[in-house]
Amino acid sequence: MINKVGLIAAAMSLAIGSSALAKVSESEAKKLGDSLTPLGAEKAGNADGSIPAWDGGITKAPSGFNVGDHHPDPFSGDKVKFEITAKNYKQYADNLSAGQIKLFETYPDTFKMPVYETRRTASNPQAVYDATLANATRAELLDGGNGIKGAAVGIPFPIPQNGLEVIWNHILRYRGEAVERSGGQAAVTSSGSYNVIGFDEQLLLKYSEPDATPEQLLEDNILFMFKQKVTEPARLAGTALLVHETVDQVKEPRKAWTYNTGQRRVRLAPNIAYDTPGTAADGLRTTDDFDMFNGSPNRYNWELKGKKELYVAYNNYKLHGENVKYEDILTPNHINPDFTRWEKHRVWVVEATLKDGFRHIYQKRVFFIDEDSWQIQVADMYDNRGELYRVAFAYGINYYEVPTHWSTLDVYHDLNSRRYLAIGLDNEEKMYDFSIRPREVEFTPQALRREGMR
Repeated sequence: MINKVGLIAAAMSLAIGSSALAKVSESEAKKLGDSLTPLGAEKAGNADGSIPAWDGGITKAPSGFNVGDHHPDPFSGDKVKFEITAKNYKQYADNLSAGQIKLFETYPDTFKMPVYETRRTASNPQAVYDATLANATRAELLDGGNGIKGAAVGIPFPIPQNGLEVIWNHILRYRGEAVERSGGQAAVTSSGSYNVIGFDEQLLLKYSEPDATPEQLLEDNILFMFKQKVTEPARLAGTALLVHETVDQVKEPRKAWTYNTGQRRVRLAPNIAYDTPGTAADGLRTTDDFDMFNGSPNRYNWELKGKKELYVAYNNYKLHGENVKYEDILTPNHINPDFTRWEKHRVWVVEATLKDGFRHIYQKRVFFIDEDSWQIQVADMYDNRGELYRVAFAYGINYYEVPTHWSTLDVYHDLNSRRYLAIGLDNEEKMYDFSIRPREVEFTPQALRREGMR
């Protein structure tokens, strides 16, 4: 059921075309940090107390944590309150997505959700909160929602007026200034067999740099730069991808390049977008599925349906643990539920429907976005027959050293093939490094070629 706040938001929703909604007023913006959190969530808990009030989230790391460690579980003493299974999911259906329900029906003997106490741990630095307040009254959508202006560093639309603004909040949520990460992905068959594809990745977030300004971002037209290199298996090692994501995607669409080790050449890759199959993903996700959703939103009509209380994968420190092996996680049909933690949180619900005259393998997508962090937690994807095709979950934690709420693992379930793809496996790897400050020259086609030839 969508709550009253959601109905108000839905009533304000409209199809984004040439006209734009009025910016948030100064008086509305003053709610940030008062009745709303600094990022725009409802600060208060829910009516029955199952969702508590937000009290600032995690503001310091647990004792003993050092930067570079896998993040220890601050709630290791929490016990499972109850489990949702195929036998009882109907009594919780109001707090489940259609895709979650489908997984209970598809894997009745093994899929379950261990539900824990809800802990609203999402947090960001004060500078991000300050920037979000400034963005609230000046940020605008560009070109029918295919870009933004008037925003930098913080959430652009903390009091969203439509579905596109919510999706841009997800795309531009704070994840530090830059990050380097090692890990991998595995496409798991119905019998449980898999091969891990290893990656080294760097992300330079121009939008989030402390001195970023809306004017400079628009002039340079770069939101972030992303570089990915395959490290294993040997037959794929060295294959690389470079992406420059733009602010105004009509003025200049995303630019992408690939490096092929066999040809030892860098090639422009204009098709690295939309429903192009994801890198080494065995056909189990699209390019714009990465990070739950990325890229230009121009092929869909976006409707803000309101808010909903949903069971989502939150505070998944056990799944993130360095003592857990990939073989412990990657079980047949779905990841091992014994390592997962589900909590009830409020989420924004956004429905994306394919525009007439455009093509994509997903005719409709429904996104459930955490109100505290703007991270997409659940995505239900429908095929061109209107049937559920895929469902994806982001298993989140708080990265204390930033701080930010981000997923430790994204899992995409293909309901037709009964296979799944797990992205972000890092239990057996070194931890993310948020301290790096790479130079822009490291994100050029020339640099991609030099690195590939080493």
